[in-house]
Parts: sequence; structure tokens; C-alpha cells
Amino acid sequence: MILVGNGKIITRDDNNSIIEDGCLCIEGNIIVDIGFTEEMKKKHAAEEFLDADKGLIMPGSINPHHHIYSAFARGLSINNYSPENFSDILEGMWWRIDRLLFLEDTRYSAYATYIDCIKNGVTTVFDHHASYGSVEGSLFEISQGAKELGVRTCLCYEVSDRDGEGKMRDAVKENVNFMHYAKRDSSDMQKGMMGLHASFTLSDKTLEYCAENIPYQGGYHIHVAEGMEDVQHCLKNFDKPIVKRLFDFNILGEKTLAIHCTHINSGEMELLKDTNTMAVHNPESNMGNAVGCPPVLELFKKGVVLGLGTDGYTSDMFESMKVANVLHKHNSGNPNAAWEEVPSMLFKNNRIIAERFFEKPLGVIEKGAYADVIIAEYDPLTPLNSNNINSHILFGVGGGSVKSTIINGKILMKNREILVVDTERIMARSRELSEKLWRRING
Repeated sequence: MILVGNGKIITRDDNNSIIEDGCLCIEGNIIVDIGFTEEMKKKHAAEEFLDADKGLIMPGSINPHHHIYSAFARGLSINNYSPENFSDILEGMWWRIDRLLFLEDTRYSAYATYIDCIKNGVTTVFDHHASYGSVEGSLFEISQGAKELGVRTCLCYEVSDRDGEGKMRDAVKENVNFMHYAKRDSSDMQKGMMGLHASFTLSDKTLEYCAENIPYQGGYHIHVAEGMEDVQHCLKNFDKPIVKRLFDFNILGEKTLAIHCTHINSGEMELLKDTNTMAVHNPESNMGNAVGCPPVLELFKKGVVLGLGTDGYTSDMFESMKVANVLHKHNSGNPNAAWEEVPSMLFKNNRIIAERFFEKPLGVIEKGAYADVIIAEYDPLTPLNSNNINSHILFGVGGGSVKSTIINGKILMKNREILVVDTERIMARSRELSEKLWRRING
């Protein structure tokens, strides 16, 4: 039994309650009680008291779209690489990287990324993987990293025709094998989905093959209309918008993640809403790739479940919150825009997304929820209450504020020290492997 107290509990429950001098009790992997610190100390004989030191006690963040395979791109310089559009970025960087990733590269990319997630208070990660240099077993390498570090995760492999039919079939097989494996996992720490790259790299034959082989309704995880190239390809080759094409192949649904949705029309938004399909906004990635600004505010008006992800750009969900806030103000020319929508994406809709896959509540501090909890160092210089907590987090809290992270009832980081792995050894090996990868890319 663990007590986490002496801080302000930000519950993120339906009332967005805040408990001053709050304390929660963890038994096993579940939050079993919540109250005031001294009362809880008297009530529960805990083995450990984790002192928040008057900071914020919050639910761990959920990232519904990450790219672990992109980890070794940090600092990479590619010879003669000067992209002029999104296609150049995909072909010149990301597809070159994934074609040269070996299994050990994938394993250490996972180690490094999950460590970064723990440091930034991210406790649940939905990853979308590609490593066409070594497909078979790649999701299991990531899975092992998640297990060793204790991070809750949902994995898939991005099926694509870009490297031929053989590789496509390998990718489908990897998804199927991992989905079966995750289905048998009784810990509720790992889930599997059928990953798809994007419409413009997927033939009708391939989509039919995926539908024939998906072992159960674990859902699809696919990039949708990220760049105009995707939209134009679909209209030219299939005479329909992307979301309509996905609908026709029965890909949409309550367990499907439609990522980006940068260039979709009103009718496509209605299809997402009518099928209860989830969408995920990735502001930094969209800006960095110069693909445009998604119709986030309109998607909210339509009632689409829209979450906030990072697309591999960062593992700091607070950073993505800040970027999304200013992006939609700037794009709309309205300084009042996004005050409600962006916090709802991160703190409400990401929770809804996660709870469609995992068995108990996540992203909330309440009795019966999984004990995925973080402590952030923050001493407010102005009054803090349930009406202005989002403003305090927006302007005062970042991933670097997180000092302790608990996932599934286990303390993974305490006072900024990772307790579960030798981070120095992992980072040293990551540097060795990434340097070899860089040589292969530029060789």
C-alpha cells in the first residue's frame, strides 16, 4: 500500500475537483481511497508515503499517437536532404530511417522513448510503429521495453504497400501476432491494434487483406489526410474523400484512431461522428511538416472525440497542450479560441480514448481507477482553483515539472530518479546504435 499526499490533488473527475492537502491511497494497482493527508495517514497503514511537497498530484498523461521508431532521428543530418513538401519529408527521412532499423534499434528506441515518457509524466502510450528493415518481432521488442519500464501501452505496425506486397504481408502478420499476444495478456497493460500507414500507400487489395486477417475488433490506427498529397491521391484514384473510402472498407468505428485529419471536409467529419471514430490532433508535427492546421474547432462542434497526441515530435503532453493553444488562436485570428477545446482534448478526450481499450478508468483520480499518478512541482503565484487549473497548467507546468511517476501502482520515478532501469547504460547503447544507423543512412 502506498500513500501519495501533501499536495493539491487535481482529480480530473467529472467535477474537476481539487483537494487541498490531498492524499490518495494505492493498493495493488488501484486507487482505493482519497482524502486529506493526516486523515489518510491515520486511516491506512501504508508501506510508503510519497510526499508531493505541496505540489500537484495529478493523473498521468495519455498520449494517443506516438512514433517510437523516430527516436534515433534526433540530431540526425541526412546528406543532400532538403525537403520542399511533405512527400519529400516522408521519402527523404522517415522511410529511409525505418527501412534501416534493426530489431535492436527498435528495442532501444522503445527504451529511450518510454524513459522520456516517464520523465514527462506520460503513463499510457499508443504507438504507431514502422521498421521495414526488420518487421518480424518488432512490436514484441517494443512490448518488452514497455514491460521492463512498466509503461501502459497500445501497439500497432503501420501496414503499407510502399515496400511491396511481401513487406505488406509481413506487417499485417506482425499486427495479428501481437494482437493475439496482447489479447492473452491479463495485466491490462498492453493492447494491440491493426496499424495502417495512410490511404495513399494502401491499395484496395491491401485494405481487403487487412480486413480478412484482423483477428478481432481491436480497431485500426491510421494517418488520415495529413497532407494534401493523401487527399489528392484518394480523389484521383478512388473518386472519393479519404474518410468515405475508410468507411466503405468498414475501418471506421469506436475503436479506430484517425490521426491528423488535417484536410477533411464537413461530410467526412459527420462520418467520423456518426461512426463514433476517434481523431487525434498533433499540433507540433503539423506545424513542423508545414501540412496545415486541422479543423479542430469544427471537429469539436461536430461532437467528434478528438484527442491530443505528439506524433513522435515530443513525449511532453504539456508542451503539446501549449502549442495547440497558440496554434488555433493564431490560425483562427481569435484570441479567445481553444481555451476549452485544447484542455478537453488532453484531459477529457484522451481519457475517453484510453478507456475504450483498457478495462478500468485512466486519466482520472478516483476510487477504482488505475493508479497511474504523477507529482508535478508547482507553487502557484496566484490562487489556484477548479475554474482556473487549466490556465495554471498551460502557463506554469511542463514535462520538466514532473518529479515522480507511478504507473499501475508502481513507483517508476521518484524525485526525478528513474528507479526501474539503468538509464545511463540504455542511453549509452542508444548512442552507439543510432550512430551506426546514421552511417547506414548516409552511406
